Amino acid sequence: MSSAWRQKSEERGAYTTVAQTDDTNAELTAHGKNVADEEDLEDESFEPPVHIGSVPTPEDLLFLPRVADTLPYGAFLVAIVELCERFAYYGLSGPFQNYIANGYDDANGLPGALGLKQRGATAMTNFFQFWCYVTPLLGAIVADQYLGKYTTIKWFSLVYMAGIAILFATSLPWAIKSGAAFPGLIVAMVVIGLGTGGIKSNVSPLIAEQVRSTKPFVKTLSGGKQVIVDPEITVQRIYMVFYMCINVGSISAIATTMLELHVGFWSAYLLPLVMFCVGYAVLVSGKKRYIIKPPQGGVISNCFRALYIAARNGGNLDKAKASAQGHGRRKSSITWDDKFIDELKTALLACKVFLFFPVYWVAYSQMMNNFISQAGQMELHGLPNDILPNIDPITIILLIPLMDRIIYPFIRTRLHLAFAPITRISLGFIMAALAMFYAGVLQSFIYAAPPCYSSPSNCVAGKISEGKYKPNQVHVAWQAPAYVLVALSEILASITGLELAYAKAPEKMKSFIMSLFLLTSAGGSALGMLIAPLARDPYLQLLYFGLATVATGTGIVFYRMFRHVDCDSAMGIRSAEEYELARRPSVDDGYYSGDETVAG
Repeated sequence: MSSAWRQKSEERGAYTTVAQTDDTNAELTAHGKNVADEEDLEDESFEPPVHIGSVPTPEDLLFLPRVADTLPYGAFLVAIVELCERFAYYGLSGPFQNYIANGYDDANGLPGALGLKQRGATAMTNFFQFWCYVTPLLGAIVADQYLGKYTTIKWFSLVYMAGIAILFATSLPWAIKSGAAFPGLIVAMVVIGLGTGGIKSNVSPLIAEQVRSTKPFVKTLSGGKQVIVDPEITVQRIYMVFYMCINVGSISAIATTMLELHVGFWSAYLLPLVMFCVGYAVLVSGKKRYIIKPPQGGVISNCFRALYIAARNGGNLDKAKASAQGHGRRKSSITWDDKFIDELKTALLACKVFLFFPVYWVAYSQMMNNFISQAGQMELHGLPNDILPNIDPITIILLIPLMDRIIYPFIRTRLHLAFAPITRISLGFIMAALAMFYAGVLQSFIYAAPPCYSSPSNCVAGKISEGKYKPNQVHVAWQAPAYVLVALSEILASITGLELAYAKAPEKMKSFIMSLFLLTSAGGSALGMLIAPLARDPYLQLLYFGLATVATGTGIVFYRMFRHVDCDSAMGIRSAEEYELARRPSVDDGYYSGDETVAG
């Protein structure tokens, strides 16, 4: 399997000495189909990859700095669409914990509607997250086999808008008082989850497909310096920009939490609806700017057929190759070539990596539910208790340019370290564990503080009036470091996971493999639902410490199992031989920051 990973790297042309070709047939031919076949399917918006500059020599590959290409305009349009979609998603889900947990006209002054308490709210928000990350499988199948990524996003966006409209209508004061809020929320969660599933699995590969150069080339900058323009680093930068847009959008929760507190939940849900309509307008109006690849019909069914053949042969995927079928009936029914099976092997290895991510996501998801309830036990000083999670996206927005432009280039060029995907993901697990450990320590301080100690908002000493209590005397600002640690873990683990899912997926299965990565978040939500009964006083610190322990252990096991993969990665990582040579002093050991993108 490791050899298959290396073979995939060589085919993609990342940090190898494979000859580069300008033949667009070679770029577009996929498993026996030529350019004409692809063009017959559709789409006039599809443009073939291009290459400029000279082919890097073996010495160039070892010693020249590697930089990103100029990001295409279409990538920025897709990023704006994602920003608007995430604005809607986080804007509407941010108030969920209060909407579900607290009652209408709550005695403590907290906004609410359903009054299902913390455990009920945590379980329902975990269900919503679970559903939103299961449905991308459906969206991927529709895109890869039938409609293509762009068209799938367009139609599922209409479903998404319908779901937000239902949520808005049933959160109006008269609807809450009439009992429509609970059934309306359930229907809205299901419809919104279905809509986001068609978007999430397709928008990530769509933005990466806007990169037009698929192989590294040498470029001479003004001033005479030579660099290698590497498409893998370009994809890494695109996902940095993509993830930053996600987090710019997620800051919407600041606005919606203030609206829920001072105006009402209906206004908090109207704003995401309006913003999503803006994103849809950008999506539709920018169609001619996108590189749109046609659907590949049948590729997912071929994948499962190949796996079935392998299962009947002791798990040996080589037995599913067309060349291994002989001349019988099975041979005539095989519609794939041997290269398809080799790509499938690479994708399966990536899927093994994904299996560890549910542990990460269950730790990450604490900031969307239990951290909010924890803030409600602390002195808020006039702030909404659900505004603190916005520290996470703000931190990400500040850190991404720093990581992309300074830290990652410094590690590559000055330290001569690859800082490869497996290493980054492992460190992401550790950062998430540190966030959980910090939250556990903070919860211990809350339980040690008056007036209610280990029974926050539920003691005689803190009672103000019927159903209203003083918070424990711990300032809510002490929550901030936990959100900063979660943000750092996202940059290391989540962004790298997106890169990995795109880089290791066969060309015809980009959306499907991306949906499998997103499915790991659903796994995290399922784990969150299992541990939801533990989310109660006075045991919350044990929950956080337990998550910290599990995340640490998972990160260590993950690194030990997959560290060998770093040398075989197709994502801007050198082969083992190149890596060892690159550690030696280079001909020109100048420092190149990520600012040195190359104009086309």
